[in-house]
Amino acid sequence: MESQLYLLLPIFFVIAIIYSAAGFGGGSSYIAVLALFPLDFADIRLIALVCNIVVVSGSVYLFRKNGFLKLNRVWPLIFCSIPMAFLGGRFKIDEKLFFIVLGLVLFCAALLMLFQSKHAEHKKLPKLSNGLIGGGIGFLSGVVGIGGGIFLSPVLHLTKWNLPKVIAATTALFILVNSIAGLAGQFMTNTFSLNPMLLFLLMLSVFIGGQIGSFVSIKKLDPLTVRKVSGILILFVAVRILYKWLLF
Repeated sequence: MESQLYLLLPIFFVIAIIYSAAGFGGGSSYIAVLALFPLDFADIRLIALVCNIVVVSGSVYLFRKNGFLKLNRVWPLIFCSIPMAFLGGRFKIDEKLFFIVLGLVLFCAALLMLFQSKHAEHKKLPKLSNGLIGGGIGFLSGVVGIGGGIFLSPVLHLTKWNLPKVIAATTALFILVNSIAGLAGQFMTNTFSLNPMLLFLLMLSVFIGGQIGSFVSIKKLDPLTVRKVSGILILFVAVRILYKWLLF
């Protein structure tokens, strides 16, 4: 089984390229892939969050460097999301219930991503609305074990929050802070049995893939196109998870 886990390296590399191009960390797909292996689900959540942090740290740097990160609009989302993600990370959940909730959440997020309206002129939401969005998604992301970008991005696009690349930059920063907060919550309540070398190689793989995806997004690619592809991928893995845990 140990040798089979190293097959994750090229898979995680490709996932990081695809998701970072849209401002995501790839946590949802990391979890979906890891769920196919005989790993403890506490370890699955940990690996997904660590890989998220690695990918979006590089994305945030590149988006900030190119002027797409608008901190004055982002802080209400983040301020409310951090404590709620921490609480979500401490929330203990039954393994079967965890995967059923995960499948349902991913299914809904995929539909939002696939059928969101085309981007139009953006509008400014009240700070209270941003806080409620950030807090709700922060808690959910902490429970599920992902950074929350796949939930935040469709909401921001549906509300015409800002331009696509600004939303991608905001999503990356949101994922970063929530992944860190969720990881801290997990460390306080769980024990882990990971292979340090495997974790390091996975981190290196997603870092390289994330840098490639972020660069392509900033210089060449329309994030909306990548988001459609990501939505199809999320929908596929959501159906697989629900099929496995609802029927067996």
